[in-house]
Amino acid sequence: MTMAHALFNLSEHITAIPVVHGSGDFAVEVRRVMLAEKFDCLAVPLPPGFKRPVEEAIGALPVVTVVAQSEPGGFGEGGAGGPAVNYVPVDPCQPVIAAIRVAMGERMPRAYVDLEVESFEPYGYPFPDPYALKTLPLEKFVAATLPAIPRPTGQPAARAVRMAQRLASLETKCWRVLFVCSLLEWPWVREAYNALRADTSVAPSPPAEAGSPSELEDAEVEAPEVYQPDEKHLYFCTGEMPFITGLYEQARAELDDDENLSIDGIKDLLIVARDRYKEDLKKQARPITPKTLGLMLKYVRNLSLVERRLTPDLYTLVTAAQQVAGDEYALQVVEVAKSYPYNGKTEYRRVAMGIDQMRLPDGEIATAKNRFAGPPLTWRSLELRRRPDRAQQKLWQMRWNPFRQCSWPPEDVAIERFRTHTFEKAKQIIGQDLARVEKFTTSVQDGIDIRETLRNWHTGDLYVRIFPPNRGSVDAVVMLFDSPADPREYSYRVTWMHEHEEESTLAFYATDWRKNVIGPGIAQAAYGGALFIFPPIPGGIGDIWREPFFDKADTMEERLLMAACFYTREKHVALMSAGPPGAAWRKIAKSFGKKLVHMPLNHFSATTIQQLRVVHVLNGGQVRSYAAEFIRKG
Repeated sequence: MTMAHALFNLSEHITAIPVVHGSGDFAVEVRRVMLAEKFDCLAVPLPPGFKRPVEEAIGALPVVTVVAQSEPGGFGEGGAGGPAVNYVPVDPCQPVIAAIRVAMGERMPRAYVDLEVESFEPYGYPFPDPYALKTLPLEKFVAATLPAIPRPTGQPAARAVRMAQRLASLETKCWRVLFVCSLLEWPWVREAYNALRADTSVAPSPPAEAGSPSELEDAEVEAPEVYQPDEKHLYFCTGEMPFITGLYEQARAELDDDENLSIDGIKDLLIVARDRYKEDLKKQARPITPKTLGLMLKYVRNLSLVERRLTPDLYTLVTAAQQVAGDEYALQVVEVAKSYPYNGKTEYRRVAMGIDQMRLPDGEIATAKNRFAGPPLTWRSLELRRRPDRAQQKLWQMRWNPFRQCSWPPEDVAIERFRTHTFEKAKQIIGQDLARVEKFTTSVQDGIDIRETLRNWHTGDLYVRIFPPNRGSVDAVVMLFDSPADPREYSYRVTWMHEHEEESTLAFYATDWRKNVIGPGIAQAAYGGALFIFPPIPGGIGDIWREPFFDKADTMEERLLMAACFYTREKHVALMSAGPPGAAWRKIAKSFGKKLVHMPLNHFSATTIQQLRVVHVLNGGQVRSYAAEFIRKG
């Protein structure tokens, strides 16, 4: 255990540890100091009136609560500036709360030494990232930031003097006192304490910045009350992200190491978000591999360094998740980061919280002042398409017209481009099947055949490859994204005719779009398999899912293959699937006098395949004008 540096000793009896509020790293540092040394009293920068409710709220941990005190004009009394409260977040990652929690567990007396004020004046400052404590001693961290700390005036200066006076009084009763305070307050409490000790023969007078002596007298204030923040707004109450705070509590309960949770917790957050993303979207989810997560973490690191941070904030995490893995995964990152596993029910009334705002139990919105405010919070915009709630989905389902359906043009363009790509790849494979090898005579033809040349190395002859001109083309491709397919999962089977000459005729089986209505007149499904015919046949084709001619097919895949072999005008049918065609599929092609050209699914980008599998069904052409506002790309 590391002993506190002499820099923090106000006297031989008082040690003052400066902290950055809302930091789990500083909470760990305070705990380390308290367990390394013997103290017989803990002093904290809170007024005496907060002692009972704060310690009562600490007894309710790990449930996060707030201890709020009304100010003149607050709680509906109608002041000139509107209702206002000041509050203490009882959060496990708050260093002062962590210190009180340890002191209560060790049966150590606690002294609340701050000044009682009618209207609290908060002030904050953007400190360096506390993660620096992992490689930097606390005294060097403090010494580096000390020149940049502004000198307070008015109420903050008066509070510093009052805390110094109470510490001096406490020193006469206790042998070792530990004072945990904000890094913003520590230099000025120290200065005021040294001024008191400079001349003890006369009563010390406050410095000019502190105002008149009357400002050092405790005001008559309302008794603070304990409230529980709404679980949706915990992010505005906790210093760390609620998920990270939960990991600190879990480590405490299981006696695990929590030294590096500020970074390791970020990795856990991304992995949990990935698991929920897969569970939510199932086969429609993008593959988020360790390589993808590694790329995402590099992006997070670079964004954090640009903002002069060592650890990322929520905005940085969500931005990286959106850019690397899409909106759906980014939304899961937001939801996981805001989740807190210990948010149980208590007897305390609920309040909703925002940045510098609190909605009180009576519904009134008050200005909220955090006594343990960390680095300043600001709103930053990031466009993410939210999921509709269940009530909205049911309303949109009820308003759906079953006689009007069409596709979404951007998806049509994307999958038509991919269909063209598969046609070209199939033609290359056809040409390779016709290639022959000859002994080199006068020309290298289409290149030297290394394999055949090495096989005949003992003769000293060279062999070349010859690719004859393609004698055929391809106008039908069957794409099997999920095979073998479960008919119960892919209940949506339809044949869509082309709308213009640059579009294919499409027959496919997909998941039931009616179960996933994402907007007014907009539903989402996932292809299991599809047949594309291009150029489209004049006059169109019949609905392959209802034509009795194809009923001899045992599976949906076989039905698509039969339709492809029946309607194609070429000798070859392109087949894209995970595995090679079996004997039954080759027999179907042979019965129609066709040949299958197989393209392994893993030869194509997994991310591209996942995006192409998503299909949106629109309830009429007019929906296309606003569909982009609701369609998210996973």
